[in-house]
Amino acid sequence: MSLSWSAKDHKSYTNSPSNPTQGLKRPRNDTGNKVTVVLGAQWGDEGKGKVVDLLATESDLVCRCQGGNNAGHTVVVEGTEYDFHLLPSGIINPKSICVIGNGVVIHLPGLFEEAEKNEKKGLKGWEKRLVVSDRAHLVFDFHQVVDGIQETQRQATEGKIIGTTKKGIGPTYTSKASRIGLRVCDLLGDFKEFSTKFKNLVAQYQSMYSSLTVDTDTQLKKLKEYGERLRPMVRDGVYYMYEALHGPPKKILVEGANAALLDIDFGTYPFVTSSNCTVGGACTGLGIPPLNIGEVYGVSKAYTTRVGIGAFPTEQLNATGELLQTRGHEVGVTTGRKRRCGWLDLVILRYAHMINGFTAIALTKLDILDVLDEIKVGVAYKINGKRIPHFPANMELLHKVEVEYETFPGWKSDTSAARKWNDLPQKAQNYIRFVENHIGVPIKWVGVGKSRECMIQMF
Repeated sequence: MSLSWSAKDHKSYTNSPSNPTQGLKRPRNDTGNKVTVVLGAQWGDEGKGKVVDLLATESDLVCRCQGGNNAGHTVVVEGTEYDFHLLPSGIINPKSICVIGNGVVIHLPGLFEEAEKNEKKGLKGWEKRLVVSDRAHLVFDFHQVVDGIQETQRQATEGKIIGTTKKGIGPTYTSKASRIGLRVCDLLGDFKEFSTKFKNLVAQYQSMYSSLTVDTDTQLKKLKEYGERLRPMVRDGVYYMYEALHGPPKKILVEGANAALLDIDFGTYPFVTSSNCTVGGACTGLGIPPLNIGEVYGVSKAYTTRVGIGAFPTEQLNATGELLQTRGHEVGVTTGRKRRCGWLDLVILRYAHMINGFTAIALTKLDILDVLDEIKVGVAYKINGKRIPHFPANMELLHKVEVEYETFPGWKSDTSAARKWNDLPQKAQNYIRFVENHIGVPIKWVGVGKSRECMIQMF
């Protein structure tokens, strides 16, 4: 159903003397198509791209709703490895339309560079299948420089950094919240007006950061060129999504970036990203009602990783951590930084479920655990020997928690060739069932390798 009920319809429906149904209640619209949302349930890098890629093969629309090119999704198709940062991973599917929503912050040079890199690997026709919301905010090169300056200042004043990707994401969301940011619609509007606003924005940042130098004329020339390249892809995002929801039946997929524990409100603040990467971000970042949210899939590794600094209760600063890092090739797609590794933490998975209401879980990288003699799972946190029922907001407290573990015998066999549930060793099945029962959410997929074929679907 589209936006078809007009004032004229209303008049003819209610005010016509010959209308036998005069005075009857106006018909209620159906809720429209449901949206499936895929979200990270840990600190990111869980393998969301693989789950999205799997679902995108049957999706008509694949959408990004928040974050920017600080995200990094790797997808392997027929032996070719694609890396995505701003483009939704569903762009690989030639039948999918991909949407970059208003909640995303877009670095235009990064967007086109990413597309060109993936074109060389075989990506085709992406520009005809990409829709960009006119309300999305723009990341400028100077935002990225400011990101680096802020990290240097934190190191100098506090002796520690947040560990940002230095992609300018935080400063751009700051501009947005301060109501001085510039959006896609500004770039494609009156360019003279845009140029004035851009220069004013630069001047504001230079007043705060004396070392910041910006060649505004060169930047504006490049931005004008990027704007014209982008123009054919730009739509009113709210109207576009409304039509998609209320038009013919469609499979719509929302691809979350980052993860629950990096959410600006619910994550391990301040060591978080600058957007809402939980389920609410899908609504605000695309302009869709909560009523249209259908399945919500959480993605978690069979162990835990995080990039950068911040509390990490189940981290293993030992041979186990090194083994997980090496076997799992745990290096950030966006930053190239080694990821910190530790045991699976069910406290954070339960917490992520409280916020997101997962309808199912994808458990990835089970095969990385294949060689371990024993496997531990964090099931509760204790403070002063007493279990606490919640996930602490205070980072000092989180650093002090003692983790209570359940220990499982390792299965000591190669699971990478498993393609169905019964192919997995009994001990691996026991591990999966324990996780499922403890968090109270069914596990729908188990990942045992990099490619699409390595995702075992359970139901």
